[in-house]
Amino acid sequence: MRTQSIFKQKGVTLIELLVALVICAIVIGGIYRLFIVQTRAYTVQDQVVEVQQSVRSAMEILLRDLRMTGFDDDSVASEAIPITIPTPLLVLLDNSITVSYEYYDSGAAQYQRHDVAYWTDASSTLFRQRTINGVAETAEALLGNVNALTFTYGIDANDDGNMDDQNGDGIIDNNDWVAAGGVGTSKVIAVSVTLTARPTSVNPDVQTRVSPRTLTSAITLRNLIMK
Repeated sequence: MRTQSIFKQKGVTLIELLVALVICAIVIGGIYRLFIVQTRAYTVQDQVVEVQQSVRSAMEILLRDLRMTGFDDDSVASEAIPITIPTPLLVLLDNSITVSYEYYDSGAAQYQRHDVAYWTDASSTLFRQRTINGVAETAEALLGNVNALTFTYGIDANDDGNMDDQNGDGIIDNNDWVAAGGVGTSKVIAVSVTLTARPTSVNPDVQTRVSPRTLTSAITLRNLIMK
């Protein structure tokens, strides 16, 4: 009697086992696909944040030097230092700028003239190079994968301390900034900087789904206005 009761117990058939395996495979496949999608989205967002932070950091360094433009620690009017457009001797590209300022370095116990140049090279890298009292330091790479670096200028041709209204509409807007070639002998009192960079192309998702990031900042050269 005991032997018959054991053989009468039901188990799992082969068809039921195969159905269960198929269902498990579908569930695992869905989870894996969701994991891949989430991983790609995280990678893309991480690259977006990285390039935005990199552009912002490079812009802050550039603006810091622009704010110092024309600063003269010894306050001698005859030694006023103007903003300059880079010359071919500096081997800079068109979309570049060199700013100059002077201050007293207590550590060196002397006045130091700083000429700071910004430019991008053929490798799409933004460089900063500082020259102190005529001695050039090694160029520093600030940002890679730069798509564009553009400077436009606010000028004060009549020397009234205000940026000129180029189109005469009574409003200072984007249309009143001029390119370097339009500055001429006019006094530059403001600079607008546009910096565009893209993420590092480490995978196809970043290349196709993340567009270059652009940051534009304008700054008044207060030291030049007071001269």
